[in-house]
Amino acid sequence: MTGKQRILARLRGEPVDSLPLMPITMMYAADLAGVHYRDYARDHRVLADAQVGVADRFDFDYVSAISDPAREASDLGAAVEWFDDQPPAIVESRALLDEKNKLAGLRLPELAQPGRMRDRIEAVRLLAERSGETRLVEGWVEGPCAMSADLRGLNTLMLDFFDDPPFVEALFDFVVRMEVEFAREQVAAGATLIGVGDAAASLVGPKLYTQYVLPYEQRLISAIRALGVPVRLHICGNTKRIVEGMGQTGSDIIDLDFLTPLSHARGAMRETQVLLGNLDPVRALRDGTPASVEAALAECYKQAGPAYIVGAGCEVPRGTPHANLEAMTRFARSRS
Repeated sequence: MTGKQRILARLRGEPVDSLPLMPITMMYAADLAGVHYRDYARDHRVLADAQVGVADRFDFDYVSAISDPAREASDLGAAVEWFDDQPPAIVESRALLDEKNKLAGLRLPELAQPGRMRDRIEAVRLLAERSGETRLVEGWVEGPCAMSADLRGLNTLMLDFFDDPPFVEALFDFVVRMEVEFAREQVAAGATLIGVGDAAASLVGPKLYTQYVLPYEQRLISAIRALGVPVRLHICGNTKRIVEGMGQTGSDIIDLDFLTPLSHARGAMRETQVLLGNLDPVRALRDGTPASVEAALAECYKQAGPAYIVGAGCEVPRGTPHANLEAMTRFARSRS
């Protein structure tokens, strides 16, 4: 099977020849390619070269256009700080929506125009041209909570949940409309899966998650799946308290960070829900040995059951020994 066939078969509940392999590599891919991360995040040609290179080197089943969460915010006009070898960061002290009334004046970006969102679309197009026959091509959008935190400021958004729920709902509505259009353009460019990153959602409790975040994640994921592609939901951090809700989002893949045990997630979701992760990226993957990596993945597989895709809990850290990633590949190819 090709990597693309392998992942899609797993999502359909069909037999596979080995476990699909979908670790997130961003800074690791850039380092392997010998390029500055600033260039990786700014130039779709650099990103595509690095993604194809890391996928070829370690036999990954997919390539991804993920790079950082600041693309949409940048095109909306948010202040972003750049670094040579780290991801760009949104300047929270200069939040774009420091005043709530500014939301009414916010307009959806023109995706045909040059910008960071357009650059991701072109990355998807190039990845599809170079790898789309054999590998799944993953586009990426931000989730409603994460994107709203980027625009409003994380601490301010958390207060808004209590102080002004209608504003939060209006902001989430804007974000979902923007991200659906962003996903649509990436699918048109050749994406065969869309990842949704909603990191800030791990910081709200189960009540707020269920009341506010979950309905908008469901709306976003439903709209993306209506475009004809599956969805991968990744929420960084400890999601133990919201993992049952994550299983209700409709996402084809629930990608779990290492702080949420796979056994806990499996117990909170249906048996057929495909889980990805949750190998500790630092202690188990970067700082482990090939033997310990394979042993840790065996435990992940045991907890998750058959509906499982191999990956780390979050991004593969830079500095991870090649031998440890090779062990990850070796484990995936030895199981089905």
